[in-house]
Amino acid sequence: MLRTRARLFLGAGLVALVLVAGAAVVALARPTQPVTTAVTIEIHYSHFNPSEIAVPVGVPVTITLRNDDPIDHEWIIGDDAVQQKHRTGTELLHPSIPTEVVIAALSTRTTVVTFAQAGQLKYICHLPGHEAYGMVGVATIR
Repeated sequence: MLRTRARLFLGAGLVALVLVAGAAVVALARPTQPVTTAVTIEIHYSHFNPSEIAVPVGVPVTITLRNDDPIDHEWIIGDDAVQQKHRTGTELLHPSIPTEVVIAALSTRTTVVTFAQAGQLKYICHLPGHEAYGMVGVATIR
């Protein structure tokens, strides 16, 4: 009788251990956005696709911007202060800055950006009305 009870407890303990281990594997296997060093963002109907990207901190990331629209767009990535400068028109020109790219209609541009710190930055097209159309994306740097 004592042996049977001990086997029962041992069996229940093993089942519990398997369930806990299985739950841990499932939790670790949750899908996350992959971090990559090469990203293509398509512009179609005045929207960025994808509108969310994940990139690594501290290494060069090649970003290809493909504009399928018959109108020009821009891709400005930065913090709130950078975005506000472009909203208010205090920074209209985009010299050779990797984080500020103008993409002519039906063309492709490539830029290389090294993100200095982890966090989230928005990328926005600040041409008149485009942000309101939804030309906004988020880059997670990790």
